[in-house]
Amino acid sequence: STSGNKSELIARLEQLTTLDQKDEPEKTMSNKMSKQTNKSPAKSPIAKAPAKSPIPKSSLPLQPVVDQTPIEQAPVKVPLAEVQVKSHSKFEYEFGGPIGALGVMIGLPTVIYILFFSCGGLSEWCMSSPSQATQLIEHLKTMPPAADWFSLRASLIFLSWFAFQVLLERFLPGPLVEGVKLSTGEKLKYRINGHLAFWVSLLVVTHGWPFFSEANSSLIGFTHFPISILYDEYLGLMSISIAFSFVLSFYLYVASFSGNKLLAEGGQSGNIMYDFFIGRELNPRIGSFDLKCFCELRPGLIGWAVLNLGMAAKQFELHGAVSPSMILVNLFQGIYVWDALYQERAILTTMDITTDGFGFMLAFGDLAWVPFTYTVQARYLVQHDPGLSLHALVAILALNVFGFSVFRGANSQKDEFRRDPNSASVSHLKFMQTARGTKLLISGWWGMARKINYTGDWCMGLSWCLLTGCGSFIPYFYAIYFGVLLVHRAIRDDGFCREKYGEDWTEYKKQVPAMFIPGFPF
Repeated sequence: STSGNKSELIARLEQLTTLDQKDEPEKTMSNKMSKQTNKSPAKSPIAKAPAKSPIPKSSLPLQPVVDQTPIEQAPVKVPLAEVQVKSHSKFEYEFGGPIGALGVMIGLPTVIYILFFSCGGLSEWCMSSPSQATQLIEHLKTMPPAADWFSLRASLIFLSWFAFQVLLERFLPGPLVEGVKLSTGEKLKYRINGHLAFWVSLLVVTHGWPFFSEANSSLIGFTHFPISILYDEYLGLMSISIAFSFVLSFYLYVASFSGNKLLAEGGQSGNIMYDFFIGRELNPRIGSFDLKCFCELRPGLIGWAVLNLGMAAKQFELHGAVSPSMILVNLFQGIYVWDALYQERAILTTMDITTDGFGFMLAFGDLAWVPFTYTVQARYLVQHDPGLSLHALVAILALNVFGFSVFRGANSQKDEFRRDPNSASVSHLKFMQTARGTKLLISGWWGMARKINYTGDWCMGLSWCLLTGCGSFIPYFYAIYFGVLLVHRAIRDDGFCREKYGEDWTEYKKQVPAMFIPGFPF
């Protein structure tokens, strides 16, 4: 029968596309691995990585996909209509469902504006503690009308920057690599040139502004862009970024209904509000231009680094010097951005790319939330530098180096194990073989704690905040928000893995009892 064939196709498809590795994020985003098919439980649950790969090294996939069980049969290419059969009556909402999604879409832009107006947005006044809420309310009464939150100059800056990043992605050289296997059995190709785009962007910003002779208007040379304007236009840039996120999300939602699109499982609730928020289409593209992957790392992330430079330029313009705290904020966060782009290929296995649809949640996060909440520390330092002592600066530097070492060491070890568990750098690691035929690391960084990379990531974020001193709690928003986010994500991932691995997950947690801090079993 038709229904019988449909069920058989879906069952076969699920067997072929089961994800194969424990969820772990890169840059605070949950990574998932694509799994090749067979289930072959090991005789012993704990083993060391084999000395030799049963698959010749030359035949291992380029993408960080680890499953050395050979595939018995090539993947069957199934029509999307068959792949996307879904029972909406059993749909499991996240984020509180449609009402929660609406709340997030209203609440997060509001948070960005509150952070701005509560510290330096209208004057030099900055809310020092929550006890000043009454003063904040009085202060907000002097806000300009919402129409004045936009400016033509800020809009042109934002749109020009976005277009510039598109051109870099399209025309800079870089290898074409395959992403993880989709439910159709296909693999999309991605151009990896984000690292080069990062350096070209900084080169243009610092050396791409022409200046001319006042006498005859002839070109004399090139200098840095007048980037202190980014501080002056901060409100306008925030506003156009938020508005653009809504417009882009509307386009993505409407476009997801045209043609034979591959939809994200979580974006097929049938509720307009929720699907608009979470994203319907998995990999929206215009030709070969992947909108989701582009927005994930390019305009907002590189824009964050450039905004920080603009804050430093404004501090110099106002005070004649750039403070040590401002220098370190630019250095710490600049390295963080550089690292993300240097490791660009790793993003292709993250949950954002492999699982989540592209809707308002990711569009707003990439284009507005990241650049305008992660630059709070640099913007605060323009007018409120704490003048930290050398001892304090050295201690904060040590915390940042520690956090980065843990974060990068753990993620690099995980990525190398996924690419080739027989590599010399990871072949000594112990792992637990699961009934799914996949492996969970139980030594090295990942033997210390199940979310050890989160710990390093949060320590880095805390070091950024500490550079602002103790004059206000506003610059500490990032550490507070990020800590809550990581705990929530860890609990969410634990639930996913418990369902995915069953009894093996219980055994794994006995082997690695700590979640964040080694020695603390929680």
